[in-house]
Amino acid sequence: MSLAPLPKPRRHTLRGALLGAVALVALGAAAVENGAFAPGHAVAATAQTSAGPASFADVVDRVKSSVVSVKVKLADGGDADVETQGMPQFPPGSPFDRFFKQFGLPDGNDDGDGDMPLHRHRHLTMAQGSGFFISSDGYIVTNNHVVDHATEVTVTTSEGKTLTAKVIGTDPKTDLALLKVSGGSYPFVTFAPQAPRVGDWVIAVGNPFGLGGTVTAGIVSARGRDIGSGPYDDFLQIDAPVNHGNSGGPTFNTDGQVVGVNTAIFSPSGGSVGIGFAIASDVVKNVVQQLKENGSVARGWLGVEIQQVTPDLADSLGIKNASGALVAKETPNSPAANAGVKIGDVITAVNGDTVTDPRDLARKIASLGPKKDAELSIWRNGSQQSISVALGEMPTDKEAMAETHAKPQHEEPTSFAKLGLSLERARGGQDGVTVVSVDPDSVAADRGLQSGDVIIEAGGKPVSRPGDISQAIDAAKSDGHKSVLLRVKSGDAVRFLALPAQSAS
Repeated sequence: MSLAPLPKPRRHTLRGALLGAVALVALGAAAVENGAFAPGHAVAATAQTSAGPASFADVVDRVKSSVVSVKVKLADGGDADVETQGMPQFPPGSPFDRFFKQFGLPDGNDDGDGDMPLHRHRHLTMAQGSGFFISSDGYIVTNNHVVDHATEVTVTTSEGKTLTAKVIGTDPKTDLALLKVSGGSYPFVTFAPQAPRVGDWVIAVGNPFGLGGTVTAGIVSARGRDIGSGPYDDFLQIDAPVNHGNSGGPTFNTDGQVVGVNTAIFSPSGGSVGIGFAIASDVVKNVVQQLKENGSVARGWLGVEIQQVTPDLADSLGIKNASGALVAKETPNSPAANAGVKIGDVITAVNGDTVTDPRDLARKIASLGPKKDAELSIWRNGSQQSISVALGEMPTDKEAMAETHAKPQHEEPTSFAKLGLSLERARGGQDGVTVVSVDPDSVAADRGLQSGDVIIEAGGKPVSRPGDISQAIDAAKSDGHKSVLLRVKSGDAVRFLALPAQSAS
């Protein structure tokens, strides 16, 4: 198959990039969270006789015919010039828009005042990526962002045959999509029965920059990465070089089995620097099966807002280990509320499987699916309890919350000098105590309190005046706690935080 010459490259500066390019426009991707991988046994300091296999050629010969190039016509005609700072434009509030803002990076909607050079380019109407056959009758796995907004999808096989593909279903939450082509029997690959270990060899095959049929190799650098793209992140980090156009392509083990689907890179330049991310195969298998059967993914739903249990919160709650998921808010008439889950509960296990953090709980509940029973282990009021919950189905749209605008009340704020706080009764007849001001150098600011927050509870009891906070602090000190547990409302979000149990004034 002849290769068309690449267009003259543009000088874009990218901080993170999705691999499936909108025709050489790099998409923003991911932040690497610091997740140490702790081995369960001592590492033997023995010399290795071989650094790896002499060649991957036999494996590549077996799998390369299953990998396809994916080309997409987009719904947006895109003939208008737009100005960006080397970045694509993302919808406000999207995971990638939030990523750039979280890490102080300019997003595609920046007005050009940042320190990155402006580049002018056109919206392009073609997207390209990779995919691979998972069955002989033509089912193909790729990334959702490769086929998003597509009006036409075609795939090109390793033999150069171009086929029209139908989008069977997509799942934006995991960035996966399932396609189908007709008219023949196709070579396919299977998923690995178990996850690879850190340090295992992997092989990536795909369509970088439209070249097609490109093979690279490396190792698994880390597992279980959360890159901030969604609530169900479970990525392999690999150092096999992958670039724009590799999106949706497979990562193989040395047996030729799929261990991941390439989806994102972290890069200061837009090119590969050895930090790539692949969706773990166990996630892919579950999602693809549902897309094949239903065209969409149904996930289990509890109906609670949860947060991390920090060491300070653990001390306030009387828990030895800072793990599990703390229930900060519940949805009325949700499965959790109907089963008796309460605000302030810490969910420590699901069906006997330990919950390490909120993300772990979200993944466990989602994977069980709707209409399934889940046995929750709950830490409440100093003791462990068990609650059975009939899970619901994850809502497709978040319900809008009406905001109540309160009339100002004339009341002198109460100062909590040692904490760096100034408080007053909540306005407009609302429950709680309003944070009027916070000293930015105070302990209250360090713990996350901000002006405008409303303290709903202190020490597990509702509060309605600043004096209630003082009483809660005194009670916590009397009980031997280093901090007092506050339940705080910030806008529509509700969370817990721990404030040191020290003299307030």
